[in-house]
Amino acid sequence: MKWIAFLLVLTWSCTSSEPEEVSGPVDLAARPGKGGIMLQGFYWDVEPRHQWWKHVERKLGEWQELGVDRIWLPPVSKGMSGGYSMGYDPMDYFDLGEYDQMGTVPTRFGTRAELNSLIKAAHERKMEVIADIVLNHNSGGQLEYNPFRNKDTYTLFTPASGRFPRKAEHFHPNAIHEKDAEALFFEEQDLCHEHPQVKKWFWESDSSVAKYYKHTVGFDGWRFDYVKGFSPDVVKSWMQAVGGFGVLEVWDGNTDYLRSWVEKTGIKAFDFANFYNMEQAFDGNNLQLLMDRRALWKELPEQAVTFVNNHDTEKDTQQGNRIGSAVNRMLAYAYIFTHPGYPCLFYSDYEKLLDKKKIARLVQIHRVLAKGKVNVLFADANHYIAQRTGEDGSPGLLLHLNNSAQNVKREVITPWKNAVIYDYSENSTQTVRTDAQGRAEITTASQSYSVWSLKNF
Repeated sequence: MKWIAFLLVLTWSCTSSEPEEVSGPVDLAARPGKGGIMLQGFYWDVEPRHQWWKHVERKLGEWQELGVDRIWLPPVSKGMSGGYSMGYDPMDYFDLGEYDQMGTVPTRFGTRAELNSLIKAAHERKMEVIADIVLNHNSGGQLEYNPFRNKDTYTLFTPASGRFPRKAEHFHPNAIHEKDAEALFFEEQDLCHEHPQVKKWFWESDSSVAKYYKHTVGFDGWRFDYVKGFSPDVVKSWMQAVGGFGVLEVWDGNTDYLRSWVEKTGIKAFDFANFYNMEQAFDGNNLQLLMDRRALWKELPEQAVTFVNNHDTEKDTQQGNRIGSAVNRMLAYAYIFTHPGYPCLFYSDYEKLLDKKKIARLVQIHRVLAKGKVNVLFADANHYIAQRTGEDGSPGLLLHLNNSAQNVKREVITPWKNAVIYDYSENSTQTVRTDAQGRAEITTASQSYSVWSLKNF
């Protein structure tokens, strides 16, 4: 096989694990590089209620130092569940914690004034703020007779803001048929995006949700929730109206399907194909899948937002759509931070579960070393070795994921000849000299990873 040319597993080595002393290693934190990360700034059922915006604002300094350039916030508008709502049951799109309805003035996350303060503070730190937009389904309407369904439905919405009132004709199905939609979720309260009033209130008019959130509230971009419920034209029209950063939640492991949404909308998508590859590779103990399976980042790397966990996968224990243990999540972050794509870090993983110093180190590696083409050198059930070739002054890297129960020594062919290399993961303090062919013997601890590059560059 082709990878044999790149990888040799030998009992003898002409390299030394104790080379002559050289200066370094390079301080990655001080080295200029390209590539920030997005941080999902919430988890499901955040606590304490009504305090989340203030809590996130207090975190901004640490997150900026980490390397975060975008913060994804939960849906900010008042939902049917009032002060308990995570925002995915939108009732009044223009109540951001300022009207007394659904049993509360503030949302679960806080008041409108606190949201304003958070966005202003993020912008002062040159961090963009991403709004989670729920365009498919609504909740919290009153009962009315629905002639399109010939029964009473909860489709009468009279929001306290006075903006975007809705009734049965604005929902699916009605006389205006929706195109290319899967009306499978909250079907009776699934908005019809063909209706002129829906289009007007969502993105067309100067007082639309899109323009209000962008120009008045100050959001810099959008995470589009459950896009399977409507046509890609909806997203495209929204983006044409207001622009900004955009990423789709196309919850599907089919790479072709993800590509079709990206190509039809022109924006990024969360790489669910890669997520399922990692889940099966790490939880199923078959790292060869990382090499063999397709993913959005492998085909459209500039349009892929890679992730390890989110608010849905964290709580989805019944379906098993999650990467389970802390060990496996750490391996998965080592994978996405060293490979192409725009990584998204989940709040609970960073703030609650994993080692912050290790995450910070991976972000630095992502910014400085994770550059150039990917060459997978070797993969089997327990091991994955890949190289980034480097570009624009970055020497690239060599990654070894070891999901076995033993510490492992590997002799590899690196691109660096007669050079001193260093494990920048800092899971060890190893320094190794390569020979004239670039060979080096590296050691990686059990259920861990190492990330190698030139000690000085």
